[in-house]
Amino acid sequence: MNKGKHIFVTGASGYIGQRLALKLAESGAIVHALVRNPDHARQLLNHPNILLFKGNILNAVEIALAMADCKEVYHLAAMASVWNRDKKAFERVNITGLENVVVCAIKLNINNFLFTSTAGVVGDSKNGQPVSETSNSQPKLETLYERSKLKAEVLLKSYSSAEFRPIMVNPSRVYGPGLLTESNGFTRLLSMYINDKWKIKPAGGKSIGNYVFIDDVLDGMISAMQKAKPCQRYLFGGVDASYNEFFSTVNKITGVDRKLYNVPLSVMLAISRLQVLMAYCFNKQPLITPPFVRKYSKHWMVDSSKAKDELNYKITPLKVGLEKTLKWLETQP
Repeated sequence: MNKGKHIFVTGASGYIGQRLALKLAESGAIVHALVRNPDHARQLLNHPNILLFKGNILNAVEIALAMADCKEVYHLAAMASVWNRDKKAFERVNITGLENVVVCAIKLNINNFLFTSTAGVVGDSKNGQPVSETSNSQPKLETLYERSKLKAEVLLKSYSSAEFRPIMVNPSRVYGPGLLTESNGFTRLLSMYINDKWKIKPAGGKSIGNYVFIDDVLDGMISAMQKAKPCQRYLFGGVDASYNEFFSTVNKITGVDRKLYNVPLSVMLAISRLQVLMAYCFNKQPLITPPFVRKYSKHWMVDSSKAKDELNYKITPLKVGLEKTLKWLETQP
């Protein structure tokens, strides 16, 4: 279906973007990858069907040159960091950057536009119920990242028309083989845990999160491009599990039971505040910040029924996904 089709991808040197660009290229598509550092990206995107274009989503001219001749757009580039000294960077990249790409797509008469948001924009679970696409009309969002993504979704919808079909996909906590960047935080956490470098069990390990395997997200994105209804949001969730259940599953797979220490929320907040202070003093990225501590102390159960029904979205069992991820981690230096 994609053979010979020119497809524009931003964020192709990131965790999900790299895997998506390679998957599209392997399907026969000609991928136009907008990257800030072609020399670095060339090592990550080594495929004859991937064309690298040096550029930035804050530069409309560079976007237009890279997007020429394309029929579809996958927009993944984002400021997804837990912290940035410049707080305005989240809105500048995640909102202004999106608008630049959208405007260019419309000028080039590209109808199909997929935006990767986050399941976090619908807020946390209330009363033990998983969130859906329409949960929490006014969610309390802890992080600048989530707030900027929600504003970006509103902006994207405003451009919807008969000639422009925007789609929003919202993955939950993605894990699995791929670049160990901040966007792949739970695979990094898994690596630290099995190497006995992670000792913390936040708030008793009882808070529930939703863990989605990377391959399910990639398949869902490609399916959404073909099948999704215009101007719709689709939650790409996985398996609901508490921290205790997550690490218990890892222990059963590896046969190794690492000792984790329960750290109360108040202590975690104090540690995160110290991390931020150190970041300002020494310009070193913090591992965690107070907004993320508060976020991960809540429950985040996700209902992906809409994606299942409309996109034939599939969910990999947690044990299967973790087995594949652990096996891959064994091959990493």
